[in-house]
Amino acid sequence: MNLLDPDFSPGEAKLRYLDADFLVITPGTFVRCAITGQVIKIDDLKYWNVDRQEAYVDADAAMKAYQKQQG
Repeated sequence: MNLLDPDFSPGEAKLRYLDADFLVITPGTFVRCAITGQVIKIDDLKYWNVDRQEAYVDADAAMKAYQKQQG
């Protein structure tokens, strides 16, 4: 994905989160953290949950999501 791709959009991307990678469904430059709502640049995305299909800005947000799920 780059600026010259005809489908490129500088907005929010839609991704399918896989075990060790993700698939771009709708091109964009960022996703939002499911816990904080913060913008995460696609190049900086490191934390997500495959089962819930959620992205997290950092390890703390991922832990909060895990704890929330545990009840």
